[in-house]
Amino acid sequence: MSDAPNPDPRGGLAELTVKAVILGLLLSIVLSAANAYLGLKVGLTVSASIPAAVMSMGILSLFRNHNILENNLVQTAASAGESLAAGVIFTIPALVMIGHWETFSYTQVTMIAGLGGLLGVMFTVPLRRALIVPGELKFPEGVATAAVLETGEKAGSGGLKIIAAGALGGALFKLGQAGLGLWTSTTEIAGRVAGSLGYFGSDLSPALLSVGYIVRLNIAALVFIGGAISWYVAIPIYYSGHVADYADMEAADAAWTIWTTKIRYLGVGAMVVGGLWALISLRKPLIDGIKQGIAAVKASGDGAEVDRRDRELPMNYVLMAIIAGIVPLFLLYQSVTGDLVIGGSMALVMLVAGFLFSAVAGYMAGLVGSSNNPISGVTIATILFASLLLYALMGSEAGVEGAASAILIGAVVCCAAAIAGDNMQDLKAGHILGATPWKQQVMQIIGVVAAAVVIAPVLTLLHKAYGFVGASTAEHTEPLAAPQAGLMASVADGVFKQNLPWAFIWIGMGIAVVVIVVDEILKAKGSEWRTPVLAVAVGIYLPFELAVPILLGGLIAHFADKATNNDEEAGHKGLLVASGLITGEALVGISLAIPIAIAGKSDVLNVIEEPLGAWPGVLLLTVVAWFLWKAASTPSRSAS
Repeated sequence: MSDAPNPDPRGGLAELTVKAVILGLLLSIVLSAANAYLGLKVGLTVSASIPAAVMSMGILSLFRNHNILENNLVQTAASAGESLAAGVIFTIPALVMIGHWETFSYTQVTMIAGLGGLLGVMFTVPLRRALIVPGELKFPEGVATAAVLETGEKAGSGGLKIIAAGALGGALFKLGQAGLGLWTSTTEIAGRVAGSLGYFGSDLSPALLSVGYIVRLNIAALVFIGGAISWYVAIPIYYSGHVADYADMEAADAAWTIWTTKIRYLGVGAMVVGGLWALISLRKPLIDGIKQGIAAVKASGDGAEVDRRDRELPMNYVLMAIIAGIVPLFLLYQSVTGDLVIGGSMALVMLVAGFLFSAVAGYMAGLVGSSNNPISGVTIATILFASLLLYALMGSEAGVEGAASAILIGAVVCCAAAIAGDNMQDLKAGHILGATPWKQQVMQIIGVVAAAVVIAPVLTLLHKAYGFVGASTAEHTEPLAAPQAGLMASVADGVFKQNLPWAFIWIGMGIAVVVIVVDEILKAKGSEWRTPVLAVAVGIYLPFELAVPILLGGLIAHFADKATNNDEEAGHKGLLVASGLITGEALVGISLAIPIAIAGKSDVLNVIEEPLGAWPGVLLLTVVAWFLWKAASTPSRSAS
């Protein structure tokens, strides 16, 4: 697919319409809620651009007048909701986990999410010409979104039926497991073997299976390898030297305790190195992109006529918006610390880190797509640096307040970086389709605002209904893992309590260096298989049971591609099914939170006293996997 040609064949189409704005607002709200649940459950989110585009096509088809540029603007706003949700749920729950908040403050969550997201949009405005227009970066999800929209323009809303079928399957699965309590959500087996621990487990989740399908085999396998490093290497080694400490525990409980208190910090070290490596490896394109963006802004000020497809938000407005966003954040930081100098230092760190990591996120979206963007890695690096700086300024007596201050910096940076990567992906799709950049940027802002005003109630609902690991009560029988937020809390709190297990962090850093060296060797050889360090780091930190269905989804994608000789239409069909499965499971998870929160117990809808076990879930997940395989492995008529 080529970029937009010089003629402007879509120049007369209506673009920023009332129905596009309203639909973009609504889809942003829905997808932000769905991805908040998914991210808190498994620690991963996926780009919502394609499902948003399909939903938009189906709904807009009900109107007499609609066009592809309206569709593009709707998905631009809607995908902003998903991205902002990632920025929020990776960080904000940490404030509850460390005890700084008992509940989520609506005003502060909305301020952090909204201003962080808006800064992300503003930071990427000067980078569009440098990163998108030359066409050197792939922006895989942006290209895929454009392809889906062009396909829908020609073929109608058939894709909506596919995603609806997937959503129905994911919804029924989640309802049977979490709502009616018919089967357990995981299956696991553990035992003591030859003086060590053996463990295997798998989450029974169509959403996780779909995540693996979307990220493909390379990334899925690396996440699994990271899990294997933790659970099949590190935990057995540690246990063999501390057998007596866990003699009274069941094997599975011992493995989980070791992972929770010790081994997951390998992932912390690996993520810190991964985030720093992203900055180092991108330093030249980052600097070049900033220079080209500034030069383009200066050139546009000479009064020359600018093509519609190259008009962006005016740079003077962008700078004013950045300044306007920093002021309330500074006041928030100052109110938390009670110190003008420390509050100012926090604002400065947030501004510099936010811009640098937004640029990194935009570039990484061009390389690997926004679903694979290492947002959590750069956020951990930010929080660790901020924690060490604030520890030097405030001392250990700052305690929870100091840790909370570092997390507040990281939260804004995370929201900005998440939106920046998504924004660049959407602008790439618009560049291919011949959209107007400033209108997309306006819709990105609309999507950010819509998601920001609802994300706090969603967090409150999920917290009350399910709880988070590390911040739950006895009534919360299946608390949400919130792995990234737990990681942020552990790092920030550990710096101030001086109880971080630095030995494990250093070992994790060493593992990351080895992975980076391997990746550089593969890069030099021109290998298609690569080892991006943050994919391995995420696997080290995530519970192993999440990595298993992710790997299975990656294998389905790999062999389906082989079966169809990489037929694009079959691949898009599989992608739509996977997106539907994720959306259906997540939306039911959100819906179930309402009666659970009202009743105050998680089994309020259960139809039997005890689940039947794991076997119904295993059987049904096999059916879902077959359904996904069938959709993705059937070649299109044009390819057959």
